[in-house]
Amino acid sequence: MVENGPNPISLFKKLGGLIAIILGFLLTAAGYRYGSTEYLTMGIALIALGLVLIVRMIVRRNRGRQL
Repeated sequence: MVENGPNPISLFKKLGGLIAIILGFLLTAAGYRYGSTEYLTMGIALIALGLVLIVRMIVRRNRGRQL
């Protein structure tokens, strides 16, 4: 299935993944600086969530293209 127009849901998922990664890094840095295990854990979880969102989009996009 080929889509010719921009997909707004796809754009929100990309931005959501990127924002989750950025916030995750900020929370992780704050947790490391102040010695807060909770912030470290939340930051790492947000980084992982953002990476999962972005990787799922890439895999879904390239599913039809086999080498």
